Amino acid sequence: MAGPSFYEFFAGGGMARAGLGPAWTCLAANDFDAKKRASYETNWGEGAFRLGDIHALRAADLPGQADLAWASFPCQDLSLAGAKAGLAGARSGAFYGFRDIVAGLAREGRAPRLLALENVVGALTSHGGRDFAALCGALGELGYVFGAMVMDAADFTPQSRPRLFIVAARRDMPIPAGLVATKPLAHLASPALLRAHGALEPRLAADWRWWRVPAPVRANVRLIDVVEDEPADTPWHTGAQTQRLIALMSDANRAKLDDALASGQRRVGALYRRTRTDASGVKAQRAEVRFDGLAGCLRTPGGGSSRQFLVIVEGGRARTRLLSGREAARLMGLPDDYILPARYTDAYHLLGDGVAPPVVRHIAENLLAPLVARSACPAAA
Repeated sequence: MAGPSFYEFFAGGGMARAGLGPAWTCLAANDFDAKKRASYETNWGEGAFRLGDIHALRAADLPGQADLAWASFPCQDLSLAGAKAGLAGARSGAFYGFRDIVAGLAREGRAPRLLALENVVGALTSHGGRDFAALCGALGELGYVFGAMVMDAADFTPQSRPRLFIVAARRDMPIPAGLVATKPLAHLASPALLRAHGALEPRLAADWRWWRVPAPVRANVRLIDVVEDEPADTPWHTGAQTQRLIALMSDANRAKLDDALASGQRRVGALYRRTRTDASGVKAQRAEVRFDGLAGCLRTPGGGSSRQFLVIVEGGRARTRLLSGREAARLMGLPDDYILPARYTDAYHLLGDGVAPPVVRHIAENLLAPLVARSACPAAA
């Protein structure tokens, strides 16, 4: 029997595909970014990728009938750090292009059995929860039941990256009782998700399912384990550059660095520059460091503050540099044979925009694949 198939929207470099693994067959992938298409085809081969704006894509452009349509749609308008335009924004509003394609497939009798959406957790609170309700409403109107979960890449890789995953199944699909919980599971339901669910209208709440996905066994990998000794794309800072970063630290963050220096051990920390407002209302750039074994969430390099630095403490001194492209790929859970763009900025943008493959794999193995297998055997329902 052939394995399950999928469409990958907002495909980037194919990180959802990497998570689904070789058991799943990609029928088509789409993104509007030509550089991302180059990375996708370098790693996965040619033929499946459709370059172009999703609003211009039509059901007729997609072959066959996929079991799953995956959409890691743009997060910028839903992010707590963004402009907060929500689903009305030009970028996050691309979700509606995805909705229209699914609707077109349904009219042709080719609606995917499953849909999976991935985005930032800010989607739960955007516009007071109205954007999340709009997502749920769109799924219901398309003929799906749905549920959501919050999972953090930190359970799989040394990167703090909590994300919202919404999985929807066609109403005509048999769903095994073992895949649905009678109440929210603590490891999947954040307080924000519980509030968002509680605010849904009765007609949407009736379509809600609390998916049963087991808690992952936390990976025993730390930030220090992914560090390259001498990366080619990110040279070490000069002493003066390092001191300028340290000078941006608050007393609390400087204390973290001092503790690491005093430990006498080799310690690796992650640092971001952020704009903070002090008690007097004055905005200033600050350097915030962590030595808890995790990197901060990778973000696209829209400006200097979005680039993540490493602070390596050894022999009583601290050295700093930008996180390398390969280190960023390892933080996303990609194997070292994944081919990155040659330009550092392109690689960092590709990775900061992506979904962590190990999280996708966990959801696929424990929910998506069992749902597809069950739907392919209606006689067992």
